Amino acid sequence: MNSQQADPPRQRLIVAITGATGSIYGLRLLEALRELPDWESHLVVSEAGVLNTMHEHGLGRKDLARLADVVYHPGDVGATIASGSFLTAGMVIAPTSMKTLAAVAHAYADNLITRAADVVLKERRRLVLLTRETPLNLAHLRNMTAVTEMGGIIFPPVPAFYAGGTSVDDLVNHTVLRTLDLFGIHSDRLKRWKGLGGR
Repeated sequence: MNSQQADPPRQRLIVAITGATGSIYGLRLLEALRELPDWESHLVVSEAGVLNTMHEHGLGRKDLARLADVVYHPGDVGATIASGSFLTAGMVIAPTSMKTLAAVAHAYADNLITRAADVVLKERRRLVLLTRETPLNLAHLRNMTAVTEMGGIIFPPVPAFYAGGTSVDDLVNHTVLRTLDLFGIHSDRLKRWKGLGGR
């Protein structure tokens, strides 16, 4: 019998970035996961997501790849995360375009992002969509309802002003930490609601 104990397996979280504004949320999620030795990030970025991160942050596909533990091309529908037998804690799509939302809502798995999301839903794992669009039309709302009925979580990155943030970075970080909360990753850096102090 081997006396050496194997290291416990790292938990895997899939992070996808699509072509809606707010790529900073996906970037900050990857940065936060890099600080957690027990977690492993699996990244997929759509073609529109790459265009968006380039426009918003000057980062290309290779720059994004450096932030993740494992990286996949969105056309690689044979990747590990396309199968339910590959164990993950779930998936975050940050930001989620309305096109991607529609594909997830209707199980239209035409690329690795939507296939991985479909797998997460069918395996009853946690799927969190940071949807970015405003105002919303009826199709958007119905697609959000459909994903919610399937067990997904719609999480628009709405600022939490009660946390007392003084910068855009503060607001983004609060949303990212609240997102990680949904996967049982709790941070002391998150300013949590403590009530109104008896008022």
